[in-house]
Amino acid sequence: MFDLIMSFLSRLGLGGLLAGVYVEAMGLPFPGGIMVIITGILIGQGKLAFPMAFAVTFFGYSAGAITAYIIGKHLGQPFFLRCSKILKLSPAGFKKAQTWLERSAPAFIIFGRFIPGVSNLTPYMAGVSHIGFWYFLLYNSLFTAGWGFLYLIVGMFFGHNYQVIARYLNSKLPLLGLALIVLYLIYNYARKRLKNRTKNL
Repeated sequence: MFDLIMSFLSRLGLGGLLAGVYVEAMGLPFPGGIMVIITGILIGQGKLAFPMAFAVTFFGYSAGAITAYIIGKHLGQPFFLRCSKILKLSPAGFKKAQTWLERSAPAFIIFGRFIPGVSNLTPYMAGVSHIGFWYFLLYNSLFTAGWGFLYLIVGMFFGHNYQVIARYLNSKLPLLGLALIVLYLIYNYARKRLKNRTKNL
């Protein structure tokens, strides 16, 4: 797969990257993350420039997420039931996503992308729940900037260990995302308790 994606990006350049991350952001089975890492390798080899690659990654991923958000907002839950096989959606995964979204929309939008079974639902669920567009765009942009920057840097500086790094990211990032969600919920809960206690004084 590495050689195939490297050849694809070498021929199509940033246009290929744009298409890849767009599809990735829509939650469809596609190695968009791997494409970003390989783009980082090409940057390290002097074949691409980091600022432009980062801008394309950010724009492409944002565009894909916005498309998914609009689909979720206008087609709603029945769409997911009809397309469950394409999106690898299970009823349990859908219910889990709804529960997390109800508890904390920002945490779901930013960290939900790290969680298997939920990551491909994140922008769709935000649309189904009718979260405000600019609200969604803000938190999705925070995730996109961090994700794109991390993967490009990994490719630039650790490209020679690509297979090890890719395997590590695929196995450890879900755990990191889950830990971040737990920490955020604890922080949010403690903040609300402190606020209520202050009001009662």
